[in-house]
Amino acid sequence: MEFSVRAAELTTLLESRITNFYTNFQVDEIGRVVSVGDGIARVYGLNEIQAGELVEFASGVKGIALNLENENVGIVVFGSDTSIKEGDLVKRTGSIVDVPTGKAMLGRVVDALGVPIDGRGALSDHERRRVEVKAPGIIERKSVHEPMQTGLKAVDSLVPIGRGQRELIIGDRKTGKTAIAIDTILNQKQMNSRATSESETLYCVYVAIGQKRSTVAQLVQILSEANALEYSILVAATASDPAPLQFLALYSGCAMGEYFRDNGMHALIIYDDLSKQAVAYRQMSLLLRRPPG
Repeated sequence: MEFSVRAAELTTLLESRITNFYTNFQVDEIGRVVSVGDGIARVYGLNEIQAGELVEFASGVKGIALNLENENVGIVVFGSDTSIKEGDLVKRTGSIVDVPTGKAMLGRVVDALGVPIDGRGALSDHERRRVEVKAPGIIERKSVHEPMQTGLKAVDSLVPIGRGQRELIIGDRKTGKTAIAIDTILNQKQMNSRATSESETLYCVYVAIGQKRSTVAQLVQILSEANALEYSILVAATASDPAPLQFLALYSGCAMGEYFRDNGMHALIIYDDLSKQAVAYRQMSLLLRRPPG
């Protein structure tokens, strides 16, 4: 039996076969490390990467792309860079840095990436949120009209704090700045016991930046003994953690607090302290050769 196939039909058949072959074909963009040092890696080949995208090195260490330059990409490493060598492969993840949020976080101690460090296993049901999102506009915001009770008479009577407000606690060393913040968290225990619904409960997020691990452990013990962990989340980027994690911890804690805000609840976020975060950001900026201001 003989078959006669015209050239046009053969061309159409080949085009359809080729098109179908590449339909499910996915290409991952891979880069190579050009140089690495001081927690900063220069990577060549990631031409389509986004600013703030999470990347993964061959050793499993992750990082975030901050500097998008013509010849290479400046990546800040989340962790030790001793396992990263020149020529190592770097893979894009396709996702912007995000952290777990939700009520499953209550009572847990996590690092700047939302990974539990309290030895109590993995997180249960939760949702993930980007660490950097656009802030609500002035039209969407409601004016500050409701007080946030700290339980400290001097503060509540002389310098009351409203819900939706920011307040700076400034002072010399060992003058009780952290004590005010911790007492405020502890005092919410009594006030939350009077709440009749979730919308009246005040959840607390404590972000420890640049503190000693022993200090964070003492804080966990204090909150645990007072049964205050049940409505609190601790985000810890200690002094032994790299500067990128100390820089990111602030945004991670804010994302966790915004979950409660966006779901009709209230949240108190404490950053202790912002000066350490500023030092970490300055260190990163100078290494990336970008303006620190």
